[in-house]
Amino acid sequence: GGLRATQNKLSDINSRTKLSVKQKLMVKKLITPEDLQSVCVRLFSNQMMQSVVHSIDFTRPGTASTMLRASLAPVKVQEVPLLPSLDYEKLKKDLVDGNDRLKAFLLQALRWRLTTSHPGEQRDTVLQAYINNDLLDCYSNVQRSVLMLIQSKNEVVRQYTARLVNAFASLAEGRLYLSQNLRVLRLLEERLKTEEKDSLTRENVLGALQKLSLRRAMQSAMIKDGLIPWLVEALKDTDCMSDYTLTYSTALLMNLCLRSAGKKTCVKISNEVLKVLSDLLGHEHHEIHSYVNGALYSILALPSIREEARAMEMEDILQCYIEEGNADMIQQIEFIIKELKSEKSLDDSAESDDEEKEGNNEDHNIMEADLDKNEALQPLEGELSGEKLLTTEYLGIMTNTPKVKKPFPGIHQSIDEPLQRPVTPGFHRAAYPT
Repeated sequence: GGLRATQNKLSDINSRTKLSVKQKLMVKKLITPEDLQSVCVRLFSNQMMQSVVHSIDFTRPGTASTMLRASLAPVKVQEVPLLPSLDYEKLKKDLVDGNDRLKAFLLQALRWRLTTSHPGEQRDTVLQAYINNDLLDCYSNVQRSVLMLIQSKNEVVRQYTARLVNAFASLAEGRLYLSQNLRVLRLLEERLKTEEKDSLTRENVLGALQKLSLRRAMQSAMIKDGLIPWLVEALKDTDCMSDYTLTYSTALLMNLCLRSAGKKTCVKISNEVLKVLSDLLGHEHHEIHSYVNGALYSILALPSIREEARAMEMEDILQCYIEEGNADMIQQIEFIIKELKSEKSLDDSAESDDEEKEGNNEDHNIMEADLDKNEALQPLEGELSGEKLLTTEYLGIMTNTPKVKKPFPGIHQSIDEPLQRPVTPGFHRAAYPT
């Protein structure tokens, strides 16, 4: 009898109001405790809250509303303490004069202090202390500097110096500091060309150079130093490259090709560049495709490179990638084909890009987990390492000077088009998660 009465009420509602099919189904279906629990699981995304939600009895009246009110209550932000100050004079002396094992442990500890610090005031204060005390001697031209450790005969010391420089380069203020002295760039470029292909030292040097390429002055110097031909040659053989090395190599090449000076450099080796880039489009490591597309789209702005691309039937190659169904890249490749078919001459205004100021894209701050992977150094029993080594042997007078940082803007570019502004892979992953 109750069911019949309910059906009559529903018929009456339907006759008086025009409801959609979806609305009719909602009227007919009663909301169950399981429905409430499912909604709450979606609302409270963090794992701790989800475990609480699963343990609550949703058959009790008022449970969902109580949970919503609790979720809106202000959460107390946990204060992160500043790390103890260090005696940088003693640190730098031991980094230059100490034995190789001590140097490696100190380089590791200083990197960990930066990579494991809490983003925000704690990390800003650590970096500012390093810069204020000129940890890497970027503000001076002393012969025996900490930065010169990247030329050490000891492989672990070289590697740990490269890792620390890469950590500096991961932060905008760190890149600004490293850019104060072109000697930094020259040392990194020299190490890149002499280090073993598959070494972690080379990987971190490449990562640091790519991040430094976000700065226009560094881009100009790298192009002048012939880094584009070197990268093109290196990218002919990707079999021995780690994913990190491959990603940062292609991203660095793209950043340099975005400049008019970089495009002009490619004219002399256009056949090689086009062949390497077209081969990379088919590489199984999909993360590099956006950088390859960006480089290709950029250099095709030059009529002479378009002519070379047509001569090698580049359009047919690109059409093959569209037919293979790489959905995420299809629109970008279509943009490249359109550029390839273009008859425009290079806009003269593009030649003045060297005069432009630093762009907002320079403000990327991403500290990658790769910086601390595969540690080569492990302490023996009773041997100090990490923060314990720093605070036991190198504790200094409290001189922390936190610096207020500017918020960094996001990337303002359509994801459908090839990249046309310098980026760094860590930040690009965060901005566009796959």
